[in-house]
Amino acid sequence: MVDEFLSVSAAFEDSEDIGAARDLARDFLTDVQAVHGLPVSGRAMGTVQLVVSELVTNARKYAPGPCLLTLEVQGGAVEVSVWDSSTTLPLILPADPRRVGQHGLEIVMAVSQSFAVYREPVGKRITAAITLADVPGGA
Repeated sequence: MVDEFLSVSAAFEDSEDIGAARDLARDFLTDVQAVHGLPVSGRAMGTVQLVVSELVTNARKYAPGPCLLTLEVQGGAVEVSVWDSSTTLPLILPADPRRVGQHGLEIVMAVSQSFAVYREPVGKRITAAITLADVPGGA
């Protein structure tokens, strides 16, 4: 059991940083497993990188200035949180297989244990939680 709080944060300002955000998520989860002994399934590793990519891409596309990515492990899950400066809340469209594009949040909601949007004093924060292990006590 890990008693410490596991977290990492980074700011991203350019669209080219989306790959760096995915790398940060992969490296963080690798350390969570290797250093702290928490199970991280291959599914969780890929899913977290997908969620990070989608949320950071949206922040870079729709909000001016930098965005802040925070990853926090608690309760057997990793919470992915992305803050940006835009006060406009995301438009979550209903599923439509004929629509070209704009499926990112639909995908994030489908693969996440939880999903939420919060207004902040400046901007907004979008969070999604992904379970780390596929079975209790295992990866």
